Amino acid sequence: MEKALTAGRQRVVGYEANGGFLTASNISIGDKTLRALPTRDALIVHLAIVLLSIQKGKRISELMSHLPQRFTHSNRLKDFPTAKSLQTIKKLQSGDAEKDRRAIETEFGFHFGRVSSVDTTDGLRITFQNNEVVHLRASGNAPEFRCYNEADTPEKAFQMNEICLEIMSGWR
Repeated sequence: MEKALTAGRQRVVGYEANGGFLTASNISIGDKTLRALPTRDALIVHLAIVLLSIQKGKRISELMSHLPQRFTHSNRLKDFPTAKSLQTIKKLQSGDAEKDRRAIETEFGFHFGRVSSVDTTDGLRITFQNNEVVHLRASGNAPEFRCYNEADTPEKAFQMNEICLEIMSGWR
């Protein structure tokens, strides 16, 4: 979020799979301003949806029908030391983009295809050419190795997460 602010982005937000939502910049709508709150806030998303529904004069279900269908699933391996998680991720992100792509595709390519992009902002977020996402990160507060997945259906996101956890278990 800090990089986005430095780059001049006007509305910078982030989210966590556990429901946390963070705002790194003030967000103004009309004469109202939501002040930056770069800490976890699980209620803001719900309030924003209700307020948008009122503003647009539409039911929430109507608003949802206009959004792209993306689904997430996350889980973690417990008793996986943070240092080991970080070391494992580092093996997949040497800094050489081509080498990294090959290493990632060696681990995940059979299941998810070719790598489209990699983001190392918070762990290792891999987007594959089919727009499926595998995001690996060490926990910051527990000996856990976390995996977040995004796909076009909830079933696919769940299936991807199961596959990833199996691969990650082999890294113990």
